[in-house]
Amino acid sequence: MPKRTYGNEFGFATRAVHTGNDIDGETGALRRPITMANSYELPYDPSDMNWSDAGGSLYTRNGGANQKYLQEKLASLEGGEDCVALASGVGALSGLFFALLQSGDHVIFSSVTYIAAYRLLNELFNNKFRVETTLVDTTDPENVRRALRPNTRLIHIETPGNPTLMISDIRAIAEIAHAHGAYLSVDNTFASPFNQRPIELGADFVVESLTKYINGHGDAMGGAIIGRTKDLAAIRAQSQINLGATISPFNAWLIMRGAVTLPLRMRQHNASAQKVAEWLEAQPCVRFVAYPGLESHAGHAVAQSQMAPGYGGVMAFGLNTDHDGHNRFVSHLRVITSAVSLGHDESLIVFLGEDDERQYLFPEEFHGGFFRFSVGLEDAEDIIFDLKQALEKAGLL
Repeated sequence: MPKRTYGNEFGFATRAVHTGNDIDGETGALRRPITMANSYELPYDPSDMNWSDAGGSLYTRNGGANQKYLQEKLASLEGGEDCVALASGVGALSGLFFALLQSGDHVIFSSVTYIAAYRLLNELFNNKFRVETTLVDTTDPENVRRALRPNTRLIHIETPGNPTLMISDIRAIAEIAHAHGAYLSVDNTFASPFNQRPIELGADFVVESLTKYINGHGDAMGGAIIGRTKDLAAIRAQSQINLGATISPFNAWLIMRGAVTLPLRMRQHNASAQKVAEWLEAQPCVRFVAYPGLESHAGHAVAQSQMAPGYGGVMAFGLNTDHDGHNRFVSHLRVITSAVSLGHDESLIVFLGEDDERQYLFPEEFHGGFFRFSVGLEDAEDIIFDLKQALEKAGLL
């Protein structure tokens, strides 16, 4: 039976179910199996083989079967030509930067990003490899334009940004980057490809932490870079094969399975988060709520233009209380779990205190301590009830 293919003539949900999957040739099973082997049979004469080749089945660090199936699915969902799946979201970020940049290059990146991206660009690549970097408030594209230098090779943005939910205009920044001959990469983890597809908006690369929404079950780690085949060839050779940040077959299989329900889960995350954000905003004890789906959010109009189905399941909010009051509130939660990460089936909350090293980059309202809140798949009414009863028990409502 020929391999079944599912191109863009099919809808997002259909491709989420079918792309990368096929009938197993040996057993006839409707699901491709987990291939846990780390090595594959060599041809009759392997003496002239390139041991760093990613084209065939040689060694799982060069590319395993389950990784290849997952990459096919992700490229389709993101609207890209190709994909490299790696061991974690940070592995994908560092893999992109390592393959793309060299000493003397200049990078512009969002002033609010995931802490690992901040570390990589603001410290490690800068200090170890002499890559010049500039932090910019990318919510205003003109700030990006003003920061350009003759040696600017990459603009890296995160939208929505972690943890303040800042929104950057992907189309506008892509035009600025390409007019200058630079690349644009977008960390799309908070949105997921269901809500936002940066390649369709002009980005050259999309980075996803597969650990979050695409897996969706809190039980596997992975990361991915999606883009043009010619650009990803260097990333695959340098950052996967020679740095060795390859995703394990089991994690690739788990994420492949989780991605099937991405459209269904994201609809629930979007709807519940909108309800929760609106409820929080109406409470007198809540100092602020940052969620792109709220009209009060500074980036709401841009988010409307590039996040068509919804605004994701993550928000930030602060309370009218002191440091201990924030922690006291969390201690009374029963449905919502105090833990890092996001995009899981269960709701997760983390208190970020007043002493974060990047606080000088955050808007003023974030300086009194705040929560990053990932709304899960529980009934929205139960999430709201849990917030309400915890606020009451903490003496805040």
